[in-house]
Amino acid sequence: FFCQTRKQYFLVPVNEIRRVKIYSPVIFMTFSWLGTDDRRKKEPEVFQTVSEGLKKLYKTKLLPLEESYKFHEFHSPALEDADFDNKPMVLLVGQYSTGKTSFIRYLLEQDFPGMRIGPEPTTDSFIAVMHGDTEGVIPGNALVVDPKKPFRKLNAFGNAFLNRFVCAQLPNPVLESISVIDTPGILSGEKQRISRGYDFAAVLEWFAERVDRIILLFDAHKLDISDEFSEVIKALKNHEDKIRVVLNKADQIETQQLMRVYGALMWSLGKIVNTPEVIRVYIGSFWSHPLLIPDNRKLFEAEEQDLFKDIQSLPRNAALRKLNDLIKRARLAKVHAYIISSLKKEMPSVFGKENKKKELIGSLGDIYKRIEREHQISPGDFPNLKKMQDQLQSQDLNKFQPLKPKLLEAVDDMLANDIASLMVLVRQEETQRPNAVVKGGAFDGTLDGPFGHGYGEGAGEGIDEAEWVVARDKPAYDEIFYTLSPVNGKVTGANAKKEMVKSKLPNTVLGKIWKLADIDKDGMLDDEEFALANHLIKVKLEGHELPSDLPAHLVPPSKRKIPE
Repeated sequence: FFCQTRKQYFLVPVNEIRRVKIYSPVIFMTFSWLGTDDRRKKEPEVFQTVSEGLKKLYKTKLLPLEESYKFHEFHSPALEDADFDNKPMVLLVGQYSTGKTSFIRYLLEQDFPGMRIGPEPTTDSFIAVMHGDTEGVIPGNALVVDPKKPFRKLNAFGNAFLNRFVCAQLPNPVLESISVIDTPGILSGEKQRISRGYDFAAVLEWFAERVDRIILLFDAHKLDISDEFSEVIKALKNHEDKIRVVLNKADQIETQQLMRVYGALMWSLGKIVNTPEVIRVYIGSFWSHPLLIPDNRKLFEAEEQDLFKDIQSLPRNAALRKLNDLIKRARLAKVHAYIISSLKKEMPSVFGKENKKKELIGSLGDIYKRIEREHQISPGDFPNLKKMQDQLQSQDLNKFQPLKPKLLEAVDDMLANDIASLMVLVRQEETQRPNAVVKGGAFDGTLDGPFGHGYGEGAGEGIDEAEWVVARDKPAYDEIFYTLSPVNGKVTGANAKKEMVKSKLPNTVLGKIWKLADIDKDGMLDDEEFALANHLIKVKLEGHELPSDLPAHLVPPSKRKIPE
């Protein structure tokens, strides 16, 4: 039989022929064994957990492409099981004496092994602060051979780095949900000329690919961004979605100075971080000492709560982050394969190899543009041109592999089908554990009680008082109430609306206030309900949020026995 697709004759047993169609003058056939392969390719994999799915997809579909085109030599080492199984990690980066170690101490509410705090550059090592049953320190060389830790590939940075890398383990409730990476203070001025003995920016880039959140800390007293710090921030390119900025020690300057410092910081970051969006900056004083200048206490408390909420959400979003990072890696690996195969295709087989190599490296930008046009790839998916050119100098371009469509098809199939099924699994896991948040330490300090954020303010005002808080202003509200022509002690919705719209609040907000105030749901307001409505309008006008349900202390005294 002749197969038109393969342009070949086949000798096939009769029982293997599933269907024969004759279209003169060519015979087209479909073999049962071909159909099975096609169906298998189109059906997405079925996984029990997101972690298991990510590991299998990486090993079976993405890793073969990476190995074939030397992806690990150019970009990032191969991923291991621990990279998919580890807890969310938070990376702290900043110049010396910006409060990185104090920030960790503040979150944990206890010291950790190897901790040193001082105004001089005290932290000279990378410290992975992780959960352990007992306190202890694991040195770097032992850490990179532990298959349960996600640090094995760091051995590529050599002893100079491993001698400056430790893992501090301790039992702490915060560390049951996340791990924190403390980094050496980034040097400025003459200090940055002293070689560290390893590629500091490359190490940070390695961590940036694997962590869930990157926190850049700045000291309100010294905003200068040194050359090394600028290089580090540029190395974090493509991870802008993970970056948060903290302007620390903000209690040490007056409000007017703080406004100027904040503006200067945003201006400096705008020159380095090349994104159209404004990076989120949290302002505060993240240590357990009294505020030196307490004028902005409420601002600091609100900013702290926002930052804590962001960190607390990491365990719930960890699976989605790993899935997102795998997709980014797959896109880069595909582009890398096109680049390598294009260079291989242009290389001569015998003479003039060196000259051609120099020519190809010099014209790599044109190769980028050609690949971009041919394969409809976004310019943002390509690796840094200058870095790629430098790396190609030490490579033998003749040993590169030609384009292998099957490897690329496997990755495309993963992105088109398998990732979609994993997304469904991610949502299922999120709904199964809605309370997966960071607990303990500073995160529990303001959850309940009078020191919780906003306690006794806005709708919470009067929560501890025996008297109804609305009663203070009720005489003034009563005067307005009796001008609205009440009938049988109540004003109609139309009359109440005439007064309520004077607040200039949107109808959606006023509608919510009406629902909260109309406790007996009769479509009218008596004097207590009218006073309550005005109190809630005042709460909103003062900048506070309205409660979704009316708090017990705001229910008028005469209505407190009405069953819900």
